[in-house]
Amino acid sequence: MTISFCKFHGFGNDYIVMDRATISDDVILSELGAAICHRHIGAGADGIAVLQRLDDGDADFFCEIINPDGSTAGFSGNGTRCAAAYLHHKEIWSEPHLRLRTRSGVKNYQLIEHPTESEYRFEAEIGQPKFASEQVPFVCPEPLEAVVNSPIFVDGSEYWVSAVNIGNPVACVFVDDLNFDWRTPGRAMESHEKFPDRANIVFVKVIDPENIAIRIWERGVGETAASGTCSSGAAVLSALLLKTGRKVRVHSEGGITDVLWRNDNEIVLTGRADFIYCGEWPG
Repeated sequence: MTISFCKFHGFGNDYIVMDRATISDDVILSELGAAICHRHIGAGADGIAVLQRLDDGDADFFCEIINPDGSTAGFSGNGTRCAAAYLHHKEIWSEPHLRLRTRSGVKNYQLIEHPTESEYRFEAEIGQPKFASEQVPFVCPEPLEAVVNSPIFVDGSEYWVSAVNIGNPVACVFVDDLNFDWRTPGRAMESHEKFPDRANIVFVKVIDPENIAIRIWERGVGETAASGTCSSGAAVLSALLLKTGRKVRVHSEGGITDVLWRNDNEIVLTGRADFIYCGEWPG
C-alpha cells in the first residue's frame, strides 16, 4: 500500500503533507517522518504534516507535525501553512477560513491570496507567546516571569539568550552581525541542559525598528532557510526588548515573513506556501 503525499514549502522550509486516512494504522508516524524526510534516500523535507478531519466543532482538521529526527513538534508555522495550502490544492477545503488543531492549540488560517496554481498566501492567528521560564521551559535557579538576557555557556563561550514559547520553545541570541559560524553554537544550544525540551535557536540581527534578519537552527531539524515559529519568536522578543515595534518583517535566507504581535497579545503570522509536487511513498 502506497501513501499519497504532496510537498510544499514556505520560503524554502519544505514540508510533506499527507492525509491520515491514507496511512495504515500499523505505520508509526515517527518512523515514516524520519524515512520520507531523509534528503538522500527519501523525498527530502524539513518535516511532515499529517492531517485528520475533525467533527468536534472547535476545529476543522488536526495537524500533526513530525520532525526529520522522528520527534513530534508542538507547532510549525510553515508546516501548518503548507498543510492549509494542501487542503485547498487538493480541493478538500474551499472556505477562505480554516481552523487547524495542533498540539499547542487551535490556529486560525485565512487565505488572503492565491495568485497562481502553486502559490498560496495565508494570514494566521497562531496564539499568544509564553515568556515564563517554566513555560518555555528554561532551567534557572529561581522562576522567571520572562527569560531575558540569560547567560548560557557553550564550548567555553558565553551567549546571552532570551526565550519564549510560541507552541515550541524559541531561544534568541541578538547579534550585531550574522557573518559568523552560528551553526556550531546553534547545534550545541539546541540540546543544552538549560532547555529540557530542547529549543529552536535563532540568531537575530536588528536592522531597524520594523525589520530583523535571522539565522535558524531548528529543533529536530537543523539549519533551515525559514521557520514561522522562529520568525514569530524572534519578532516578539525583539518587540519585548524594545528593539523594534510590534509589527516586524523577518528576513530569513528563504524570504520575508510578516509578524504582528497584536495589542490583545495574539500573534498574527503572514506568509506564503508554495506547491512543489505530489507523489506516492511505498507504505
